[in-house]
Amino acid sequence: MMGMRFVLAYTMALAVYALPCLAQDSGGASAARVVEIVRSEKEYSHARLEPARVDGRLGLAVIFEGTEDLHYYARAETAPAPELQLKVEATAPGVEFGKAVFPAWRIITDPTGKKAEVYVGKFRVFLPLRTAAAAAQARINTTVRIRGIACTSQLCLPPFNKTLTATVDLSKAAAWSQIATPPVARQTTLPYGTIAYYLLAIVAGVSINLMPCVLPVLPLVLMRLVSESKRAGGRRVVAGLAFSAGVIGFFAVFALVSAIINLTTGAVLDLNALFRYPTAVIVLFLAIVLFGLVMLDVVTLSLPSALTSHRSTTSGIAGTVGMGFFAGILSTPCSGALLGFVLVWAQTQPLLVSSIAIVLMGIGMALPYAVLVLVPSLIDRLPKPGYWMEIFKKSTAFLLFFIAVKLTLAALPKDKLLNVLTYGIVFSFCAWMWGKWVDLSTPAPKKWTIRATAAVIALISGLWLLPLSGRSAQGAIDWQPYDARLVQQAVAQHRPVLLDFMADWCTNCKVVDRRVYQDPGIAKLIREKGVLPVKADTTIIDYPATKDLRQIYGEAGNVPVTVALLPDGSQEKWRGIFDKEQLAQLLKKLPEAKTHGREENVSQDSQGGQAESPKGGDLR
Repeated sequence: MMGMRFVLAYTMALAVYALPCLAQDSGGASAARVVEIVRSEKEYSHARLEPARVDGRLGLAVIFEGTEDLHYYARAETAPAPELQLKVEATAPGVEFGKAVFPAWRIITDPTGKKAEVYVGKFRVFLPLRTAAAAAQARINTTVRIRGIACTSQLCLPPFNKTLTATVDLSKAAAWSQIATPPVARQTTLPYGTIAYYLLAIVAGVSINLMPCVLPVLPLVLMRLVSESKRAGGRRVVAGLAFSAGVIGFFAVFALVSAIINLTTGAVLDLNALFRYPTAVIVLFLAIVLFGLVMLDVVTLSLPSALTSHRSTTSGIAGTVGMGFFAGILSTPCSGALLGFVLVWAQTQPLLVSSIAIVLMGIGMALPYAVLVLVPSLIDRLPKPGYWMEIFKKSTAFLLFFIAVKLTLAALPKDKLLNVLTYGIVFSFCAWMWGKWVDLSTPAPKKWTIRATAAVIALISGLWLLPLSGRSAQGAIDWQPYDARLVQQAVAQHRPVLLDFMADWCTNCKVVDRRVYQDPGIAKLIREKGVLPVKADTTIIDYPATKDLRQIYGEAGNVPVTVALLPDGSQEKWRGIFDKEQLAQLLKKLPEAKTHGREENVSQDSQGGQAESPKGGDLR
């Protein structure tokens, strides 16, 4: 009897082991291993990989399945924190994958009470394979990384960072399953009151007139409208409507561009997203500083003569329309959170609703000027010009400087702040040269020599202080924050660790980062050798890395210090600035990282803990 039970148990175990090997379709696609992404009591979500085709393109489908009360965030703007939207990326040696193609999102009310775009339940994310790069390879060892945060209707779980691995057999691509193209993420029905948002769009448009970027042009606008108010009734009304048409025309163009981009790419125009691009932030900072200098009369801002010409009725109307369009352009850089919110909401609605909402913002911005022209008696109630206007204008300049530093530079990485602020001073000096070192009596050769000198100083200083070219995707290093437990676990697994002890105030640390770690060759070696890169921040005395630098690694506290923990238990250290070739030679001696076969990959979540990823599945 016992022998019979043993035989039955052995037979069942053998069947369970052999079932995945037998579960192959005619294309040779093996059953994919399922990895749990998150779990909270009864709520869960897991993912698996399958080779697939979309519109003839080959790639990997990441198939998510989970309960309906657990969701991932689709957009960084509505996620609980920046950059915590769902991200799916694939890498493979010698092969490139395209940008992940996500499905249409749903809109729900998340635990914070906000409306948010999310992915729920079962959905697929497609990772297109660039077949031209993979043509020479029959089998591709692929790593898929999934990052983000998941929430239920009650709470948000810790951010996750999971890794899936697979081997893809391109020789059997003809048998891969065909999946439908994900639809564009634009709603067909509205989840909340349309009229309320239309009214909010008008209010947002009216509020634009109080934004700092519009202030420099307001005196020109008001002078133009005061001049037009003195004309006969019909001509006055035409002039007022012309200015309003210019403002509304800008927003109509914006709506048209938004619709074209959304229909062709599925993306939305988001002014707030500009703050995620250092180059855009720096340009916005300098633009606001320039407007502040205009308020201080350091430089003079004037509209092109074509916009201010009064040579004829036609040219006057055209100039008024152009001035309105120009005012609309100036409204976009610092239009405020209200305008940004309405824009994002509008672009997730059906095209008709979206276009109406954006145009209504233009109507809201133009409304005060139209009222002033249609009711000229209101202009008489405006405060009379006087010295108070000069005080107000110059006070506005300091408000602009405050906004430039507080609202724009807050989005920059700390290592760029000092250089940008330094360049802001140089830029202001060059603007002063341009505007005040010459006047109307200055001979033309001398005037253009001075201004050319100012432009050259600004250009050379910008090239030196503002290296706008960021790291390429190939050269980026995925630094992990310092965690002693994380380092110990990697050492226990005989995985090499690279510790970069640095501080925000350390100039030499920035030199090492630029000369060594931003080098694509170093980044490639770190990935190929499976090195765990750890950024050990010692900026403040109480940071764990500050204490461990002295207590564990025996350093006095001076940074930069680079420590390499090798699989054989030995260490290598470099103090201060060092040559990248020293690190490259050490990395080349390390064995290649094993991401497939019998070894298991270990992925780190954002809390420093570990989660096991599956053994390399064989997806053919």
